[in-house]
Amino acid sequence: MRRGARNAIASTAVLAILIFAAIGSVSRSRAAEHHAPAPPKTVRLYVFDCGVIKGLDPAYFHLTKDQVQTTELAVPCYLIVDPKGTLMWDVGVIPDNAFKGDGKPVTQGISTATRTLKSQLAQIGYEPSDITYLAMSHYHSDHTANANEFAASTWLVRKVEWDAMFAPKPTGIIDPSTYSKLRNSKTVFIDKDEYDVFGDGKVIIKFAPGHTPGHQVLILKLAHTGTVILAGDLYHFPQERFTDKVPTFDYNKQESLASRAMIEAYIKKTGAQLWIEHDYIANSKLKKSPRYYD
Repeated sequence: MRRGARNAIASTAVLAILIFAAIGSVSRSRAAEHHAPAPPKTVRLYVFDCGVIKGLDPAYFHLTKDQVQTTELAVPCYLIVDPKGTLMWDVGVIPDNAFKGDGKPVTQGISTATRTLKSQLAQIGYEPSDITYLAMSHYHSDHTANANEFAASTWLVRKVEWDAMFAPKPTGIIDPSTYSKLRNSKTVFIDKDEYDVFGDGKVIIKFAPGHTPGHQVLILKLAHTGTVILAGDLYHFPQERFTDKVPTFDYNKQESLASRAMIEAYIKKTGAQLWIEHDYIANSKLKKSPRYYD
């Protein structure tokens, strides 16, 4: 090989190294530039639009189409920002990686989403890496779609729920691929009825089993809005309240009814607001991020 050719190859190699170094430098610079918003003085609740479930037969809930106002079910996700940290609660039905970046909605089965969870977080200044804790009401796939995005967060879960999620052959409405990375996440197994997430009495995870073995609800004590219960799938339709009608796919009917009675007693005692997460009409009236409740 001639000296000129060798010099040309060497120059090309040096140039490639410089280009990759520059790209790496830009990436590191951008990462270093990101700063999560300053902690608020009081707890904030952001509500994200994470999709809708259409065409589900109310018969699955022992109801008829005449008994419900709509058969559509909302799929919200929530970010709770406490002065001491952040909590992501329920993470959608369509994974962000299903979006193609063309601005079009994504439909999978009977579920459709129009926006990614990441884009909604970014709109208010957050990235998944900023989230201190991840917790989900339960393991059904319409609540776990983006769980893997928060594998670096500390996962708050009941051991019975973890066992069901990572069973050799998981059963039910479940998609292990959406939360597989959580197996290696830092995990807190909640072993008490009420778990104070930030130790300030404002964000409480409460055991409400029945829909799944480790189903739980979130109680938020907001300075201006008052006490709000994010009820997971304790109910799907408001027409289920004060009846013995539970979904045909509940893990344990009697546990579900006992959990409902317990939460209704809590509401009567405290005056808390019950937010049925899937209630399409009620959810449509809520303020959506970037607005928030506090």
